[in-house]
Amino acid sequence: MTSVLYDAPGPKAKARNWIYAGVFVVLFALVAWWVLAAMADKHQLDAAKWTPFVTDGQVWTTFLLPGLLETLKAGMIAMVIALPLGALLGIGRLSDHAWVRVPVGTVVEFFRAIPVLMLMIFGSAFFVQFTDVPSDDRPLYAVVTGLVLYNAAVIAEIVRAGVQSLPRGQTDAAKAIGMRKGQTMAHVLIPQAVTAMLPALVSQLVVILKDTALGGSLLGLGELLSMNRQISANYSNTIASLVVIALIYIAVNFALTTFASWLEGRLRKSTKSTGAVVGAADGEMATGEMAGQAA
Repeated sequence: MTSVLYDAPGPKAKARNWIYAGVFVVLFALVAWWVLAAMADKHQLDAAKWTPFVTDGQVWTTFLLPGLLETLKAGMIAMVIALPLGALLGIGRLSDHAWVRVPVGTVVEFFRAIPVLMLMIFGSAFFVQFTDVPSDDRPLYAVVTGLVLYNAAVIAEIVRAGVQSLPRGQTDAAKAIGMRKGQTMAHVLIPQAVTAMLPALVSQLVVILKDTALGGSLLGLGELLSMNRQISANYSNTIASLVVIALIYIAVNFALTTFASWLEGRLRKSTKSTGAVVGAADGEMATGEMAGQAA
């Protein structure tokens, strides 16, 4: 049996794949055993280092939950600003007018080329010298500024690529019924491109949440990862606190991606029910169906 992309593996290839999988599992188990053994030798698996996360509620109420809330606050503020700003920049890059397209493209490429940490540091220096933002709020402002500037530029490219991935016939059809460029973009292209862009957008939102940790490391933002220093200072369990914090990050990001997958499925069902075209492959299928009906 042959698929579109590759030939289905035969009996020998399947046996070889099983051997490779078995070797990988064995190697993974050996590495895991070595890591756990090394941690045990350093007394990192002692119950005293892990039980505070189960028996001592103060670890959660004083450190972990406030840090998580600060992470979510910085991430959500950055998302709320970066998403519409990135969409506007992406649409601007698609403008037919050079006086719009060229400056917007310059801004996008400029901020994409600068590390997000450097943008946060610039933001912190700006708020120190040119504003009256209180010192307690300054780290949050600086982190959000850096996240917005960088991620808005990245989202702009996602939007541009998503719109350009649609079949050319969508634009031609809109022009044929007299729609202007703005109307075509707002009512035809963007709604269909959202489904194609959603996986990349969700990945970028996950990046925003994780990058808040940069502000905690260098700018003093009291986000989740920065709480590791305070927990380990009180309980002498650096490795255990890092593991717990990593699990919290995994849980939050998994919830975000799960919601996005559910939303993507709803959008695709809605698109199919309305007969809209969401990609080149769908456009070719729709053309083939129309040709078959005509025949």
